[in-house]
Amino acid sequence: MKLSAAPLLAAALGTATAFAPVPAGKASTALRANHLEIQTGQSQLDTAVIDRFNALPYPDDKVLAEYVWVDAKGECRSKTRTLPAARAKAVDTLPRWNFDGSSTDQAPGDDSEVILRPCRIFRDPFRPRADGLDNILVMCDTYTPAGEALPSNTRAIAAEAFEGKDDEEVWFGLEQEFTLFNLDQRTPLGWPKNGVPNRPQGPYYCSAGPENSFGRAVVDAMYRACLYAGIEVSGTNGEVMPGQQEYQVGPCVGIDAGDQLFMSRYILQRVCEEFQVYCTLHPKPIVEGDWNGAGMHTNVSTKTMREAGGITEIKKAIYKLAAKHQEHIAVYGEGNELRLTGKFETASIDQFSFGVANRGASVRIGRDTEAEGCGYFEDRRPSSNADPYLVTGKIMATIMEDVEAPEVKALDRAEV
Repeated sequence: MKLSAAPLLAAALGTATAFAPVPAGKASTALRANHLEIQTGQSQLDTAVIDRFNALPYPDDKVLAEYVWVDAKGECRSKTRTLPAARAKAVDTLPRWNFDGSSTDQAPGDDSEVILRPCRIFRDPFRPRADGLDNILVMCDTYTPAGEALPSNTRAIAAEAFEGKDDEEVWFGLEQEFTLFNLDQRTPLGWPKNGVPNRPQGPYYCSAGPENSFGRAVVDAMYRACLYAGIEVSGTNGEVMPGQQEYQVGPCVGIDAGDQLFMSRYILQRVCEEFQVYCTLHPKPIVEGDWNGAGMHTNVSTKTMREAGGITEIKKAIYKLAAKHQEHIAVYGEGNELRLTGKFETASIDQFSFGVANRGASVRIGRDTEAEGCGYFEDRRPSSNADPYLVTGKIMATIMEDVEAPEVKALDRAEV
């Protein structure tokens, strides 16, 4: 992908000439340079222009707060407001805000106001400052003016599942896979235009070298930005399909896993905006050929599972998940049927399975957990575009039920 900055035509022409009428028969410089094409956005990579404005100091008593929320399609939206620095120190002192829900498919046009309720504060990696204050990112959920959670407010659904269960100290580790494309939204990074790589899957996973690794600079920038923000990113790696990447968030306790994962997705999109690459969370962006899909494998551990003999609790939880397999599939992401085929390190979407070190199973128990008799399990079914609030909330609700589920035979060579 070519990352050179496009010329800033308006600046070069000057304010007056840039907006002056074009004489008849004379094409404008802007049109000759295809100023309205999608490549226009690359002008933001001109660091000389950016640095000129970034050098301006912020007022010493104010911060910028970027309010982020999830829209009706599960994607992050945001807008900025200026706040007194004193109000930005804690969620409880942040004001509620609102937005036009008719423009995000979250409210009708004749009653369009949606209320943003601040839930979690992160440092803003896109507006750093050196005066001892932080501009902030604010993860919000959404309500009607009457105080009712919107149908798209999946955080409220998850909160019900976690309520009253703080003693369980449930840890989640979320593995977010994604695929980077050129701006044509058709060609993954590292792929020839209108073609496929000349080598099959194999050399790209956790790889190095220009012939194997595509998008490392994007991932490293996202990694550093997330850590600066305060997100518990525990690692990254190149994935099996060229152009596909992964990062891991966690361990996080309870609903904070959803807050952190959604904010990390927002940061990822902002970083891709800077690099002018297209990022998709589709679970099977390339359906033709032998290429892996993308998931959001979810690692789960309760306090009891981490204690001696916790393997027994892990198996009980897995049996409960098996009994509600289709209920979980229903909230594990759109397009997941294209990915969960029983091939490419997935289980069939129609049948639940589990096993030790088995990446072809619905749920995997790690070798270390088996050997130590305690630890965690990995639910490999959620897709890369799955809602982390729904996934973690559904897992929590299922494994905490006071029921005895039928045993499921393990799909591995050793006794589990």
